[in-house]
Amino acid sequence: METFDITVIGSGPGGYVAAIRSAQLGYKTAIIEKYNTLGGTCTNVGCIPTKALLDSTHHYSDALNSFGAHGIEYSNLRLNVEQLFKRKNEVVTKNTQGLDFLMRKNKITVFHGSSSFVNNETLKIVHDDKTETVINSDKFIIATGSKPSTIPGIAIDKKRIITSTEALGLQEKPESIVIIGGGVIGVEMASIFNRIGTKVTILEYADNLIATMDSELGKALTKILTNEGVEIKLQQAVYKAENLGNTAKVYFKNKQGEEQDLTADYILVAVGRKSYVNGLGLENTNVELNNNGTVKVNELLQTTASNIYAIGDVVGGAMLAHKAEEEAVFVVERINGQKPHINYDRIPSVVYTWPEVASVGATEEQLKKQGVEYNIGKFPFAVNARARAGMETEGFVKVLSDPKYGELLGVHIIGARAADLIAQAVVGLEYEVTANDMAIMSYAHPTYSEVMKEAYTIASGKPSLNI
Repeated sequence: METFDITVIGSGPGGYVAAIRSAQLGYKTAIIEKYNTLGGTCTNVGCIPTKALLDSTHHYSDALNSFGAHGIEYSNLRLNVEQLFKRKNEVVTKNTQGLDFLMRKNKITVFHGSSSFVNNETLKIVHDDKTETVINSDKFIIATGSKPSTIPGIAIDKKRIITSTEALGLQEKPESIVIIGGGVIGVEMASIFNRIGTKVTILEYADNLIATMDSELGKALTKILTNEGVEIKLQQAVYKAENLGNTAKVYFKNKQGEEQDLTADYILVAVGRKSYVNGLGLENTNVELNNNGTVKVNELLQTTASNIYAIGDVVGGAMLAHKAEEEAVFVVERINGQKPHINYDRIPSVVYTWPEVASVGATEEQLKKQGVEYNIGKFPFAVNARARAGMETEGFVKVLSDPKYGELLGVHIIGARAADLIAQAVVGLEYEVTANDMAIMSYAHPTYSEVMKEAYTIASGKPSLNI
């Protein structure tokens, strides 16, 4: 029986980062992955393939709608769906191969198979060929992630009633699709399919898209997606879906309680994700679960079994790959005796529609609820020179700052390159920089980042030079 210093269960962004950092610090490290490829949901059926399809369909959409204005003329434009998905698969393969290389480089032992605890110190791994490996470890890190969840009355059959996992594997263009849920996954899936000519309808229970983000972002995104042809129905309570063979049907009620239904090629369920601990044998350990099924941890991400830690989606909170990565480094360095920290309210969120949506810190709704006073600095992309040159004028930057000291409280962006622009705002919040400090720095001209400068300027109480 082989013994390791640290064993990581799950090889998603949290798992593989934990394993690499562990090996870097000199620990004898093992990582266990249930499936044949490393990378977890994010690399194989989540973040990476979604972004590949979003980029490809964005290019196609630009060719259809924007190239003419740039003086680019063409004929017989067509979408090769087979190549679209082939490229996506190639991107995924290159990423998983990169992870294999990193495991070899860092001398991390990799086990493929289903793992379950025998006790707090021992783990059994059952491989595809039914053989078993039993290992001991001084420390364990549970990083098994999450799986798509559903709602009462909706049974996911992976045929006509599907999740994003199955949607990313479709090899032909659906004529129509109904997406249940207008969160991050829902709107990104809507963008992909709408761009390739699928009739897309979003059914959202809340009164806004991306409801966990600042409401102005959701309202702006609703307008943009609607203008692009996505049908959006807010405040809809979905209660049933059925597979009709070649199509599927979904039943829902509006705010007034009126019964409605829609038939489409596919019903895509995108109502969030739930932590995944099935088959881990936690009942054989001292690890406890919360009522919502997440693993119970303390402020050090240590479970109720002192040598077992848990990170990422499995402990709840924002289900973000980069949050899991931060927790991975945090746990390993704490085991090592270091003193890292994580500011959870300074972890950014991004939606990869186009324009992109990004946010960090408090929303306006949160500040109002808490009774916190704030200044608003808001500036549109429409008057930015770089945005005009690139025909990317939709959206705005919204900065919330403390009126007394000027400290940044939250930054919210919908616009071109928002996913990259938000990193600057994260720096500002992390180091408690004031809006004025962010405004008086020099910004290259012309760039999209100048929209940030103007929003900071207004939030600091000064007039913009560009309005």
